[in-house]
Amino acid sequence: MFKVKILRQGILALLLLVATGVSAQVGDHRNDFALGVNGGYVMSSVGFVPKVTQVQHPGFTAGLSFKYTCEKYFKTYCSVYAELNYARIGWKESILDVKDQPVINPVTGVAEAYQRDINYIQLPVFAHLAWGKERKGLQFFFQAGPQFGYMLNESTKTNFALADRNTTDRANQTCAQDTMAVENKFDYGIAAGLGVEWSIPRAGNLLLEGRYYYGLGNIYGDSKRDYFARSNHSNIVVKLTWLFDLN
Repeated sequence: MFKVKILRQGILALLLLVATGVSAQVGDHRNDFALGVNGGYVMSSVGFVPKVTQVQHPGFTAGLSFKYTCEKYFKTYCSVYAELNYARIGWKESILDVKDQPVINPVTGVAEAYQRDINYIQLPVFAHLAWGKERKGLQFFFQAGPQFGYMLNESTKTNFALADRNTTDRANQTCAQDTMAVENKFDYGIAAGLGVEWSIPRAGNLLLEGRYYYGLGNIYGDSKRDYFARSNHSNIVVKLTWLFDLN
């Protein structure tokens, strides 16, 4: 219930911004719409409880971007920014012994490695606030809002048979996730980002952004009968976007 309350508050804040912009009685009204494409690099992990030791999972994201600028309030440009993306995220395990050395598989003779790739369609919707030059030059921006995702499929990359894994030498004994398929395909959470936008006359707008996403939902069941009490996504995204003004 607490997670749902946080998400509801974020959505209400975004809707309030939209309503304020559309009916803007204070500040200079804008009616600018831009469409473009985006792509970037994603470093992801899953917050497991019990803990699973991990390194950042390498992935990518790409899709369509939409931006509607509705008002300039003093020196702040207020917009609604949304994306429709395909993203590959997941987790990559750090399989070490008590001395922080790689665990060697007794069958293959090599260090054990495990990675889960999970592919999503994602829909972030942000309140976008910017400061700087509107038509030519640089703007600094901050944006935040809810993000929704739906899992398409998943795959595993490993160099050992799960039945032959070396559990004796592992410092972290949590292994249940290795054989568990994702149970909850729908994902939701809160994302926020900082970046710069370079406006180029007759060529469009180039945006470079760093973004963080914290999942409020779990990929596995979290009841008292389930193995994991928590299993939420966490993503760090570096993204480049090219927007074209339509009006």
